[in-house]
Amino acid sequence: MVGWQPWRSHRRPPRRLLLLGVRLRHPARLLPSRSPLPLQTPPPPPPPRSPDPFDPHAAVFLLKSLSPRHSHSPRFLHAFLLKTSLLSHPHVASALLHSYSLSPSPSPSLARLLFDEIPRPNLVLFNTLLSSLSRSSAPLSSALSLFHSIPHKDLVSWSALLSACLARSRPALALSLFRRMMTSQTRSLSARLLPDPQMLVTVLSACAAASSPSLSRSVHAYAERRGMDTGSHLGTALVDSYAKSGFLKSAFRVFDRVPPARRNVMHWTAMICGLAAHGHGREAIAFFDDMRPSGVRPNEITFTGVLNACCQIGLIDEGRRFFAVMAEEYGIEPGIHHYGCMVDLFAKAGRLEEAYAIIKNMRVEPNIVLWTSFLAACKKHKNFEIAEEGIETVMSMAVPDEDGGVYTLVSDLYALGGRWDDVGRVRKLMDESRVRKSRGSSFIAVDECRSSVN
Repeated sequence: MVGWQPWRSHRRPPRRLLLLGVRLRHPARLLPSRSPLPLQTPPPPPPPRSPDPFDPHAAVFLLKSLSPRHSHSPRFLHAFLLKTSLLSHPHVASALLHSYSLSPSPSPSLARLLFDEIPRPNLVLFNTLLSSLSRSSAPLSSALSLFHSIPHKDLVSWSALLSACLARSRPALALSLFRRMMTSQTRSLSARLLPDPQMLVTVLSACAAASSPSLSRSVHAYAERRGMDTGSHLGTALVDSYAKSGFLKSAFRVFDRVPPARRNVMHWTAMICGLAAHGHGREAIAFFDDMRPSGVRPNEITFTGVLNACCQIGLIDEGRRFFAVMAEEYGIEPGIHHYGCMVDLFAKAGRLEEAYAIIKNMRVEPNIVLWTSFLAACKKHKNFEIAEEGIETVMSMAVPDEDGGVYTLVSDLYALGGRWDDVGRVRKLMDESRVRKSRGSSFIAVDECRSSVN
């Protein structure tokens, strides 16, 4: 495939297959959900003939009709189109590249290979590949390299790069790039790239992840000046950004300005989780009680916030009630976060036997975070007997390079129970594996620049 120039091929595609894509309105119904397209082994081509203007349109139509469940179909079509001259049409190449980007598991190498085969890619193709890279597991450096190679970037280019940074947990870099976009442009308003609501939602998500309330306020003011609708996804992002940053009054003002009929589950959930995370458990529960009569159906994240609120202030009976309501009234299967809140709720109250019973009867596999929370409560309440039930389990899950605190916790528990031989064994294991407990650190923000203080 490398070095071969498919644009010079004079072989035409089988007319029957391409006319099938033109004549049928829903060709995807002909494709079985788990079987490849019959295009991978085409019959011998007919003799060369004059170009058919319907061929590229049929190929585009067939590519756009593919559903995401046909994850392997773009590869087979790619192989087929390489044997024809259709890939020389920009619309066909763009449709195939778009199919790669919509695949459930995008293949950045195949998408990049297709992109490199296109002689003169336009801005649409650049943006399509950039969006594909942002959704895939490709390193951020590949998206940055492609972005810098785009001659004339538009709003879609910048939005795709910001999404790539956010998907890889680099919110500070996303905000830095956004500032660069806003400050490096010409002063002419007609020539500037003005962020749209979709981009602002991405920026606000980065603000929430990086705890940048001042930029959230700037985005809010910009949206107000531009007359944007803050009752839709943008309003949800504003509430979430303010709430996660601890600016609960600002979050409530945005929430209160949304008409009650337009408040969706994400508006309510952002307020409930923000209140619970900052120690306002009773207010979070009050919000949940106000939401239920409004007709808005809570989701899994909503119940995580409510259970976390109960855990913060030790409301065991209310936590039990909400946990039961989640499954019985709304049919939501408890997940690891819900079980973790319940274990933490009982363990913090010293009811370790009930917490351990929840762990034993969970329908999902408990992770190391849940076990560590339980063992830390056992240490706090000086109960080695019940902690002993989970020590070996958590030690089998611990990774020396990542879970240094777990080894220290287990050593302290053995010391609590007078098991000094086991204390020596764990300490020796820590030395052999070079386990080091991470030092505590805090962050302070000075003019939007975050610095670590150890």
